[in-house]
Amino acid sequence: MPYTPATQDQLLAIRVNAGIEELAQSERFAAAEPDMVEAIVDGVGQFAAGEFAPLNRIGDLEGAKLENGVVRLPDGFKAAYEGYVEQGWNAIASPAEFGGQGLPFTLACNVLENLGTANMAFNLLPMLSVGAIEAVEHHGSEAQQAQYLPNLVSGKWSGTMNLTEPQAGSDVGALRSTAEPITEGEHAGKYRIKGQKIYITWGEHELADNIIHLVLARLPDAPEGTRGISLFIVPKYHVNADGSLGGKNDLRCVSLEHKLGINASPTCVMSYGDNDECIGELIGAENRGLMAMFTMMNNARINVGSQGVQIAERATQQAISYATDRVQSARAGSGDKEPVAIIQHPDVRRMLMRMKALTEGSRALLYYTAGQVDRGTLGDEAAAMRGEILTPLIKAWGTDIGIEVASLGIQIHGGMGFVEETGAAQHWRDSRIAPIYEGTNGIQAADLVTRKLGMEGGDALIGLAQEIARDAVGEPALAALAQDCIGIAEWMRSEASLDDRLAGSVPFCTMFAVATAGWQLIKQADAVTAGHAPALAVSKPATVRFFLDRIVPEAAGLKAGATAGADGLYAIEADALSA
Repeated sequence: MPYTPATQDQLLAIRVNAGIEELAQSERFAAAEPDMVEAIVDGVGQFAAGEFAPLNRIGDLEGAKLENGVVRLPDGFKAAYEGYVEQGWNAIASPAEFGGQGLPFTLACNVLENLGTANMAFNLLPMLSVGAIEAVEHHGSEAQQAQYLPNLVSGKWSGTMNLTEPQAGSDVGALRSTAEPITEGEHAGKYRIKGQKIYITWGEHELADNIIHLVLARLPDAPEGTRGISLFIVPKYHVNADGSLGGKNDLRCVSLEHKLGINASPTCVMSYGDNDECIGELIGAENRGLMAMFTMMNNARINVGSQGVQIAERATQQAISYATDRVQSARAGSGDKEPVAIIQHPDVRRMLMRMKALTEGSRALLYYTAGQVDRGTLGDEAAAMRGEILTPLIKAWGTDIGIEVASLGIQIHGGMGFVEETGAAQHWRDSRIAPIYEGTNGIQAADLVTRKLGMEGGDALIGLAQEIARDAVGEPALAALAQDCIGIAEWMRSEASLDDRLAGSVPFCTMFAVATAGWQLIKQADAVTAGHAPALAVSKPATVRFFLDRIVPEAAGLKAGATAGADGLYAIEADALSA
């Protein structure tokens, strides 16, 4: 089915939850005036619908293929990517001195939301490049920025990040890739990179002229664990002093993973230095590579949370379309015995309303998070800290929502949902990677109850929950959920052991995310009531009401799990679990 951009709901979230008009009052983001914002949201929506969306199904069916060392994509992908570059969508939030537009991160999020809703697998290409730009901008030398950023910003070159190795998954400190200093010859001052990386998204392809790999590796005599990891720029093609491309570097794609979904995204096993001639250059300080990589990962986690919004939006649109057309049975509560479209049946309506409420709630949380990141960029330290607290919420809950909504979409299709030809199954298959990307959702929850709870002794996190509680005085269920979050956070910081906190981290993360999303949805409903977004005057109040009356009380039920502690998890020995 065709993709219709959710332009009006996106604009509402950008204005109300991100506060784009306030951001535009700053000198840095002065160009983000209302006309500009509307032009970007509408323009990228139309581009996504016209260029990326038609490739979604063919990309799933044909996928990426490795042929004689070259990754091939189905017909149409190269032209669509060229259009993306030519129209400047890659450059929205990048620095102006390197060809970017310097607009808020919020608007870059919108570009990726639209492209990803149209084609999640394809959208991973620009998403990774955005992260590479951030890493080079924040940690590269002036020479590295001048050499790599203009083409990364334009999209002519793409970027990747290389962390995972066969023996080192989430435990990045166990990686074994090496970097040997070069002291003589044309590459003196650089390094010979050697090792293998797995799960490298868009690690090899022919859509961009060059691929700039950011690779974690160890220098000789580096400390063990994460303290001994450095970051290196390793281009697919060497870059000459004048910016032209030289010969191919000693790196190759060994194989492509055979995955559950996102088939059009080449997930590569990459080998570096098979002939001991893979050349890279250090970016940032020695043994501080993980810190530099996390610059790339933090905003990437927000964009992965957006993937949940993306797939939820696409699945919801398809489910509504199917439920509108599929006629079956009379409505039980009606005196008329004529068959009706299944959208009229109460349980189908329940599922559709749930899909819509969860999608809009996660979108509200996404843009609230993006707006806090933008304020942090402007020097607001409190907003920057809040953005850090919100990041695991949108990444974990947002991607969980993507799976739930995609699964409901299959259910609404009934048996036809389980048949690949309808396309409903693709949404669920594509959605399932997002809770694993960029640190699993369990890692996000662990981060929330350790590092994020530790900010300002817990006052930063608890302060957010207190603000929600104050604003929710007219919504008893939301106010109670916020108070529960406060109580759990206080218990975790003062009484609970580390194991107890980790045992309750996932339900607590969900509770906190739902509370924050509900709070932001109330702000949307108030804005619509005040006359903003007249196109949403009927649907938005009903969607928000559904969220507050049904989703919020469900989240409150997670309190028992959040505070149960770890003892019950270890009541039996590991070898007894299979008995």
